[in-house]
Amino acid sequence: MDYMQQALALAGQALGRVSPNPAVGAVLVRDGRLVGEGFTRPPGGPHAEVVALEQAGEAARGATLYVSLEPCCHQGRTPPCTEAIIAAGVAEVHMAILDPDPNVNGRGREELTAAGIAVQVGECEEEARRLNEAYIKHRTNGLPFVIAKFAASLDGRIAAASGDSRWISGPQSLEWAHEQRTTVDAIMVGANTILVDNPQLTARPGGQESERQPLRVVVDSGDRTPANARVLQGPGRALIATSDRSEPSWRQALEAAGAEVLVLPGDGDFLDLRALLKALAERGVLSLLVEGGGILLGSVFDQGLVDKVQVIIAPMIIGAAEAPAAVAGRGADRLAQAWRLRDVTVERLGDDILVTGYPMKRGE
Repeated sequence: MDYMQQALALAGQALGRVSPNPAVGAVLVRDGRLVGEGFTRPPGGPHAEVVALEQAGEAARGATLYVSLEPCCHQGRTPPCTEAIIAAGVAEVHMAILDPDPNVNGRGREELTAAGIAVQVGECEEEARRLNEAYIKHRTNGLPFVIAKFAASLDGRIAAASGDSRWISGPQSLEWAHEQRTTVDAIMVGANTILVDNPQLTARPGGQESERQPLRVVVDSGDRTPANARVLQGPGRALIATSDRSEPSWRQALEAAGAEVLVLPGDGDFLDLRALLKALAERGVLSLLVEGGGILLGSVFDQGLVDKVQVIIAPMIIGAAEAPAAVAGRGADRLAQAWRLRDVTVERLGDDILVTGYPMKRGE
C-alpha cells in the first residue's frame, strides 16, 4: 500500500473546507499495519496528525507517520502538532512537502529531528503541491489562487446573440461545477452576469445545498446589482466590490439586504482587482473561482492574475458576431502574446470536454 498516496487522498477530503488552514492528510503505520489516519478538521478542530494519533492511541509509539504537509510547530487555534508527535513516541515521519507558512517553513522538520525522530521529505511532492496549490500561493504571495472557469461553445461563445446562455453545457458539467464550488473559498462574477443570469452562485452538488458555501463576490463599479438579486439571498455570504464613485444610497440598500460592501480604488469602469484579491486574502480566501462574464475574465487575464484555467467546451456552434466571447478585455495583439497553458489535462463530462491547465508567463 502507498501510504503517502493514502494521506493525500485523505487531504483531498478537507480541501475547501478548512481554510485558511491547509488541507492535510495523515496516516500512521506500525509493523506494516495501519493504526491511525485522519484529515484536518475545520478551523478550531484538530489537525490531521492529531486525529491520526488519537485514533492510534498507544499503537502510535514506534510507528511511522506519513503526512502530506510538514507538521506545524507553533501555537495557533490548536497546539503544535510536532509536540503531539514527539509525545506520542512516533519513530519516523515522512512528509511530502515543507510548509511555506513563515511560522513553519522547515522548523517542524528541525524540531522532529532534534527529538531523535527520523524525517524524510519529498515523497509525492508534486501531487502534494498540486493539492495545496491555493494554500501555497496564499502563504507565499499573500493573494488567493485564481481559477478562471467558463463554459463555451466550440466557437468560443458563452451565449447567443440575444444573451441567452442557459444551458451551454450539459447536466454532467453542471454537476461537476457544483462539486467544484464546494472546494473553493470564493466565487467571483461581474455585475453584467448578475443582470443577465441572476445566479445564486451557491454550491448545490446533487441538487442539495452544501453545508459550507463559498463567499459570493460581485465586481460592480456602477451601482448595477439590485438589492433583490438572488446572489444576496440563500445560504452563504455575499460581498459587493465597488468604487468610491458608487452611490451611498445604493451601497446602503445592498448592506440592508445582507451584503458586505467593499469600496476599492477604481479607474473609470474598472476596479483595482489586485486590491480586491488582497482584501479577499485577508478574509481567509485561499482559492477564488472567477466564473465570468467575459469582461471580468478579460480583466483578470489582462492583469496576469490567473493561476489556473478550467474550460468546459460544449459540442455546439453558436456563430453570430454579436454573440459574446468567453474572454474579452484587451487581449493579445499577436499570437506570441497569447496566454498558453502548461500541464494540460482533458476529460469528458458527458458530451462536453473539460480542459484544465496553468497559464505560462509570457515568453516561457
